[in-house]
Amino acid sequence: MLTIEQEVVLMSQEPAIKNFEELTAEELIPWVMDGLRRTLVHYGCWFREVEYQLGMTKAMDVEAEAGDAAFSIILKRLSKVLGFEMDGDVPKALKILDKAKLLELMDAVGTNWLANDGVWFQAVEKRFGMDAAKRCNDTCWTRFSPYEALRIKKLLGLPPLPGLTGLKAALGYRLYARINRQTIEDVDEESFIFRMVDCRVQGARKRKGLPDYPCKSAGLVEYLYFAETIDPRIRTECVGCPPDAHPDSWWCAWKFTLKRD
Repeated sequence: MLTIEQEVVLMSQEPAIKNFEELTAEELIPWVMDGLRRTLVHYGCWFREVEYQLGMTKAMDVEAEAGDAAFSIILKRLSKVLGFEMDGDVPKALKILDKAKLLELMDAVGTNWLANDGVWFQAVEKRFGMDAAKRCNDTCWTRFSPYEALRIKKLLGLPPLPGLTGLKAALGYRLYARINRQTIEDVDEESFIFRMVDCRVQGARKRKGLPDYPCKSAGLVEYLYFAETIDPRIRTECVGCPPDAHPDSWWCAWKFTLKRD
């Protein structure tokens, strides 16, 4: 046990902790960045807890309202501080961009989303192993896939039961769609096959001489949940997905069938 004199000496050696007003401009920057980061994590925590307490359908209904309100409040407040103009609920800077620059921005948004997914997977894998990372990844898709489907459904103005036509359209608006190359082939009036021709993740692994990432367990969740959220009558079947063998012309393929009964 330390004596009182020793405690006093130790306390005198501890660096003084400043409050915000005492920080320099350079010292404040990481706190601003971390505040934005904590806001994003807190948003995700709210969504996860509402989903846990009330179910996914109600959680997505709540998020539709809370998300619109939150982004409007956040952007308008930041615009006042940072001095960028707003046009309604959208930064004016976005509205003056031409189509080519907006498409480039969408590519950057999609690539950032994929990078975010990757760093989470790798961080879990590094600490707890591949099995733990895959479990977390697959469960994450049970929430993100229907969420993305509902957001796309809303933005496209699709009806409650848009059928295969609606699913084809929605697949073209996923975040994946701007950074991967995909094709659709009609089988008959009741079904079509979706193929991932170029996959950014698998392509990168191939260039590094690594084997295919076994993503089938995630895909079985991802595509099923997405399709059923677009239209609950649609059934999903895996044609092939790593670790399955596949031709060089595609990485994974999925068959979607509309059941009218």
